[in-house]
Amino acid sequence: MNPLELLACIPLLPFLGFLILGLAGNRFSKVVIAWIGIGSVGISAILVAWIGFEFLNGSLQPYRLVLGSWMEIDAMSVPFGFYLDALTMTMLFVVTGVGFLIHVYAVGFMHSDPGYARFFAYLNLFVAAMLVLVLADNLVLLYLGWEGVGLCSYLLIGFWYADPGNGYAARKAFVMTRIGDTAMAIGLFLLFSQLHTFDIQSLMHRAVMQWPAGSLLPVTAAALLLGGALGKSAQLPLQTWLPDAMAGPTPVSALIHAATMVTAGVYLIARTHDLFMLAPTVQFAVALIGTCTLLIAGCSALAQSDIKRILAYSTISQIGYMFLALGVGAWSSAIFHLLTHAFFKALLFLAAGAVIFCFHQEHNIFKMGGLRKALPLTFWSFMIGGAALSGLPFTSGFYSKHQILQAAFQVSPMLWAAGCLGALLTGIYSFRLVFVVFFGSQVQTLARKPGWCMNTALLLLSILALFGGLLQVPLDSVFPLLSNPDTVSTAGLVSVITIVAPILGLLIAVPFYLTGTSYTQGFATYRWVKPMKQFFYSGWRFDTLYDHLLLRPFKTISKLNKNDAVDGLFVGIAWLSLSLHRLASATQTGRVRWYAGSLAVGVAVLLAIGLAP
Repeated sequence: MNPLELLACIPLLPFLGFLILGLAGNRFSKVVIAWIGIGSVGISAILVAWIGFEFLNGSLQPYRLVLGSWMEIDAMSVPFGFYLDALTMTMLFVVTGVGFLIHVYAVGFMHSDPGYARFFAYLNLFVAAMLVLVLADNLVLLYLGWEGVGLCSYLLIGFWYADPGNGYAARKAFVMTRIGDTAMAIGLFLLFSQLHTFDIQSLMHRAVMQWPAGSLLPVTAAALLLGGALGKSAQLPLQTWLPDAMAGPTPVSALIHAATMVTAGVYLIARTHDLFMLAPTVQFAVALIGTCTLLIAGCSALAQSDIKRILAYSTISQIGYMFLALGVGAWSSAIFHLLTHAFFKALLFLAAGAVIFCFHQEHNIFKMGGLRKALPLTFWSFMIGGAALSGLPFTSGFYSKHQILQAAFQVSPMLWAAGCLGALLTGIYSFRLVFVVFFGSQVQTLARKPGWCMNTALLLLSILALFGGLLQVPLDSVFPLLSNPDTVSTAGLVSVITIVAPILGLLIAVPFYLTGTSYTQGFATYRWVKPMKQFFYSGWRFDTLYDHLLLRPFKTISKLNKNDAVDGLFVGIAWLSLSLHRLASATQTGRVRWYAGSLAVGVAVLLAIGLAP
């Protein structure tokens, strides 16, 4: 049997898990719920491994599976079709593999939660939607998965809806990502109206054949798709929703806001890279936005005290590196970093969740400390994850980030320098987190310790975060321009600086957060440090800016228009209709002489009009 024929089962199984748990989950025991939730994703992961083995050991030729027609309207035909190539294969490994481990972890983390069945139903629906997104062979089906993960993100961020703050965070994420999604939808309409197809491969071919590089149509279409990517991937200026999204349970943060959904924008640009190559100004904007985002988020992470918000800002920063890679044309390097980032960031979020789990849901890192011996596996998970996040040599993050910075230098030394500065900042805040939480004296006693489910996921992800950089998915069939290693070769000095930057960040973190020398303690007393720290802590006050520019004017207009001027127009039409009805009704008196007189007057008027010269 050809395993490629089972491609449709990969998203179908988690969706069936969602239906079972959503419709009858409360009737099952927690053991059965866990088996359904984990099993559906686990079997999908096995299918992905089987298909991947056949695909990677075969000819690597793209494979298309059409299940049937979804809609046909005049010239528009949208099938239920799946498309498999090396890029899709990489995303399938991430979504099902990392997703399975996070499901296993969630069994222990969410065990005492009364919404156990609902949680796994939402999680399974998210995995199914993400798999549809990456497998879709046309933009309409991709958009279905795109909106599906947005819906699931809303449901999972606000999972603990009894807290109004969680509901606000869910609404904020939903609204901000909808801004980007609206731009993306307009972009899809533009592409179809001009190229008359939604099929991604045909669309890219027609764009290359019909549109000159740099012309208005590809620039406009690419800019609109970029808008969608910025919203989903939390890049400037639509990045402020992600730190607040940490209100959701930690497994949600690991799956949705580290490994999968937030990388959907990266996948979209990579999948439509032919279009972006026709719009060089937009492609450079991608690099510029990614560079600015990685620096802003890195500075913000330095000032946070909430363990999950630190990791949230680091996610924004690392996706900035992926955007930088996409913008300089290092398409395969961006996807490689997406892969390694899924390993080490999921590990860090789950390790942070283990600390929170043991500390009565405490998030403040300065109320922790000294956990190195109390939680040895969690400590080493943090060490490996922090090293990979920083890009220290021989960890998974080192290989992918080094490739990105090498490629950036070939396009712009300034972008490369900014990327190196970001790597230095990453080294500082990563090991600030490790030193504060795990070194020093133990501040509190542990309420409990992680179970075997949580520890198993941490152990396996630690292995992937450490050695995942050795995985080389052959993406040259998707991005043939980068199959030549000479395209990213750099001088030895540049390579050395790239390697040294995160190590220097680690060395800076040691005196500030590990040894606490008198000089570094005195650094905090400088007059300019406190306002800068507060500025970084607020995320560069983007929320304040949006509040003044958008929210307050909107609220003011709403108060002035509380009676709704638009509704007033329709109320006026209704009043006029009613008045005319009353006027006409007044003529219906039932008096025959009145009717005869009215008729005579009417005839006289008509004759007068007709006979008038």
